[in-house]
Amino acid sequence: MGFRVPELQDRQQAAAAAKKAMLEKFKSAVNDPAAAERQAARMEIQKARQVRQAEREAAKKAREAELAAQAAREAELAAQAKREAEAIAAAEEEERKKQEAEAAVALLAEQKAARDARYAARKAAQKKRRRGL
Repeated sequence: MGFRVPELQDRQQAAAAAKKAMLEKFKSAVNDPAAAERQAARMEIQKARQVRQAEREAAKKAREAELAAQAAREAELAAQAKREAEAIAAAEEEERKKQEAEAAVALLAEQKAARDARYAARKAAQKKRRRGL
């Protein structure tokens, strides 16, 4: 016997049988309770993932809000420290100016006293010369 070539009708019947077998296999897979259970388990896992993701997002937002509040507190403390430092610097500057003013007044008083002493000495010398002493 040699090579047997199937007839057209035999080939069509074989193709139809293969299609029917594939359809049956697909229908049995769709109606399979184990597949439905696997699908339900996958859905539960997906829902759990979504819940965890939402929790992570909420925790991240809470952390960001906390960090922002902490940064605001630190900025306020830094601003307050800067204001206090400026107030201290202003007070020191005012005290320095006051001391300089007092030193200037004391210097003027000392100069005036020296000038008055020289004037008095000159007058005394003039008196002395007038009297012929």
